[in-house]
This record gives sequence, C-alpha cells and structure tokens, in this order.
Amino acid sequence: MNNQEIDLLVKDILAQSAQTSKQTSSDPICGARFEDINAAVAAAKQAFGELNTGPMSVRQKIVSTLRKVLADDIPELAERAWRETGMGNVADKIQKNTIALFNTPGTEDLATTAMTGDGGMTLFEYSPYGVIGAIAPSTNPTETIINNAIGMIAAGNAVVFSAHPGAKEVSTWLINKVEQAIYDCCGIRNLVVSVAKPSFDATKAMMTHADVPLLVVTGGPGIVNMAMKTGKKVIGAGAGNPPVIVDETADINKASQDIIRGASFDFNLPCIAEKAVVVVESVASQLLNAFASHGACWVKDKADIDRLRQVAIGENSEANKALVGQSPSTILEAAGVQFNGTPKLVVVAVEANDPLMMVEQLMPLLPVATAVNFEQALQIALKVEGGNLHTAVMHSKNIDHLNRAARAMRTSIFVKNAPSYAGIGAGDEGFTTFTIATPTGEGTTSARSFARLRRCVLSEAFNIR
Repeated sequence: MNNQEIDLLVKDILAQSAQTSKQTSSDPICGARFEDINAAVAAAKQAFGELNTGPMSVRQKIVSTLRKVLADDIPELAERAWRETGMGNVADKIQKNTIALFNTPGTEDLATTAMTGDGGMTLFEYSPYGVIGAIAPSTNPTETIINNAIGMIAAGNAVVFSAHPGAKEVSTWLINKVEQAIYDCCGIRNLVVSVAKPSFDATKAMMTHADVPLLVVTGGPGIVNMAMKTGKKVIGAGAGNPPVIVDETADINKASQDIIRGASFDFNLPCIAEKAVVVVESVASQLLNAFASHGACWVKDKADIDRLRQVAIGENSEANKALVGQSPSTILEAAGVQFNGTPKLVVVAVEANDPLMMVEQLMPLLPVATAVNFEQALQIALKVEGGNLHTAVMHSKNIDHLNRAARAMRTSIFVKNAPSYAGIGAGDEGFTTFTIATPTGEGTTSARSFARLRRCVLSEAFNIR
C-alpha cells in the first residue's frame, strides 16, 4: 500500500471515527491473557511450535488477516488509548495506528540471499528466535503492539507482550483482538499473549524467563538498561531529543509548516518528533513570524517564557509528566500565559543552552535557539541531540550542509525538508516502525530485525554458472 492509499484510508477512517467511538465493543473471549508469566510463556512457546512447523504462507495470511480485521477497530483503538492515557489526540492516533497496520512489512522483508561458486552454494536466510518478550510504552501503546506483532509474527515468532501499566486496558484489549483474529485465521492459539494484570514484577519475570531468548523494549532508558542486564539478546529503543536545523537556504514558509506538523503530531508524543530548533540568525525572525502565521503561539514575554519553563521541566530536570502529551492550550493555561484561539504549537525563543533545549519534553512546546551560521547551528544541534543518535531533522537547500549534518549527527533517522514523521513512513517513502533501536544498533526495526540470520551450506552442488 503506497502513501497516497494510506492517506485516503486515514481520511475514510476519520470520517467514520465519530460514529465508531460511540460504540462499545465487547472484550473477545480468548486465551490471550494469563494470570502469570510462566503460563503466558508456556502457551506462547507451544504456539510457536505450531507456527514453526507450518509453511511461510501461514505467516503472511496472519498479517493479511490482521490488516483486514483491525482496520475497523482503529477509531476505537485511538479513542481508548486517548481516554486511558490522557495523552495526545484521537485524530493523530488514528493516523499512527493506520500506518502501523498497513505500512509495516510482512514476510516480504525476509529476503533470502545466496552465494555460489566452485565450492557449491551457501544460503543466508532469516529464521525466528522463538518466543519474544516485547515491552510496549504508554505513549504509543497500540501502534507499537500492532507494529511489533506484525513484524514478529512475519519473522515466525510468538510474542509475550508486557504492556505499560498506564495503558494496560487498551493494550490487553488489543492483544485479545489480535490473538482472536490469528486463531480464526489459522487455528493457532496464543501466538500473541500477555498477563491479565501488567506490572513491573511481571515484566521482570518475563525478561528473565528461560524460554524467552529475545527481548524487544520500546520504552525509556531505565527499562532498556534493565533488559540489557539480563544477558539476553536485546533490541532496545532508547532516548532521543531530536533537534531541527534550519539554515539560511531553507524554504522558510514550508519549513515552518513542516515543523509545526511534526512537533504537534499527537501533541509531540512520538520519540522522533521535533523537540528543539536551531536556526541561522539571518532567517530566525522570518521563521518565528512564519510559525505565528501558520497557527503556532509565539510567546515573546520573558516572564511568560520563565513560567512555561517552570511548568514544563521539574526540579529533577525532567519533563513534567502531568503535561506530557497535553495540548498547547493546556500547557499555556498551566503556565498562566494568555493566548487567543486554539494554537497548534507553543514556540519560544531561548538561548542555546536553555533547559528547554536540552530536556526531551514530549509536549508541543518548541524552543528555538539561533546560531550565527550553519557551522555553529550544527554544533548546537549535536549538543541538543545529546549523543542519543536517535533522530534529527534539517531544512535546507544546500546539499553540502545536508550531507555534512547527516554524517555528523549519525542518527538512526535523519529527515530532510519534511516533518519528522516522514522518518517512520507517514507521508513519505519507507516502512513504518515504532521501535527505533538505536542503543542496540538495529535502527528502524522490521521483520528481519526479529529474526536470526542463518547460513546453510551445500558443498560442490548447485553451481550452475
């Protein structure tokens, strides 16, 4: 499915969402939820055995079925996630779930390669790990579960999900839906499971379980570090604080609109969203004015900026969790800053070393710092990114600047002249992922990330050149 088709599908789902969100679906009766981790892993292990003995076509049939069955549930998924977590907004969650469902690669991602010569033939093929322990966040709970379930099953695995306690109701509801759809499709029960009551202790038990060889962690650095200490193979999505560089050659009008779209998307919950801007001073005023003309609230008063900083960042130099994923209006009201209308984004001009530049806030409050030239802008952006190597964005028409920034930033995702969400396949080329594994090196994950590359050698045969 191409991006135009996805856009049309999102519009169609949005048109139906108001009516759908009023309906209450009954919880499907199935065995996806277990009282303890041991039972969940045992069930998933048995399901993996059944899947592993079947043909590859079963995996792709499952993927196709999930896309068909879950499409009608996307409005309810978005509504449930928003109501339970209190973060983001329904319309953007609909788009995130849509790209997760329709733009996540299936079995086509598992390309076989071969080498032949006088010595014979060697095949390189992707094979499953078995039972994967996957941790989903509260910021993108349903999107991550859909994205990971498709990729992991396409790779031939079973999955035990550990849902975030802050999104446990919508997560377990979705897991039940997925499991039931798989059973109805191919008769295999418990390929995707979870415990009935997600908790920190259940997550620890899952991480250390002997029958879980691979851990996939989509969450903060604390839970990733905890997984790394198990000694298992870990795919970990780490922290990020994506900077945006705007140089003097950029199309300022387009750049301002793209930045607003990316930084306001689901109220800045995605880890890839623009968190800070560094603009060359010769076009700084032009950019700030463009932000204001395209619906952002440009807060200029120093006292107001101080109050915004105070409510956004706590004494522990971390984002105020009460404002994470909240609307621009909510943030402005919390700071006691007067505003008109319904702003798309809050923008403030600050110094390059301001805490608002350095702390990943996960809210639609965008700090903007200036630099004398591109060279200084790049150095500031590197400090803002903090060596996380996660995501960076740049707006420029200078190919040399774009190339140098991409090489210097070394991020898993580097977006040029587009909103940040282009980096996860929303509106631009590329597949969708919600597990961006920078600390462990996989980058934007897909089915092949959840498989082992195996080597099969046949001596003195099948060389037909």
